[in-house]
Amino acid sequence: MQRALFIGRWQPLHPGHKWLFNQKLEKDIPILIAVRDTPVDDSNPFTTEDVINNLEKEYSEEIENGMVKVIPIPDIESVNYGRGVGYEINEFEPPKDIGKISATEIRKKLKK
Repeated sequence: MQRALFIGRWQPLHPGHKWLFNQKLEKDIPILIAVRDTPVDDSNPFTTEDVINNLEKEYSEEIENGMVKVIPIPDIESVNYGRGVGYEINEFEPPKDIGKISATEIRKKLKK
């Protein structure tokens, strides 16, 4: 089964992330959410395990029916691809109300 791959920190999962995942889920395309294994710091207040648990809780039904799979991956320096690799490279431009969501601002509020 082919899946659409999403790579990120998801620190924390927010409506912008959900909107992004839904670009494929709403088309009945299964997704693979790869969670970068980053050290805990101000930009990454949650452990990789915490992030995976949050995603698995949020998408429990979709995981059960095979539409979502969540995996940890080592932290990455870049995403690279060659020509004619056999899959699409997509960028989704969110609507303004979604695009203005800031995980940095969410993390600041969580600290308070």
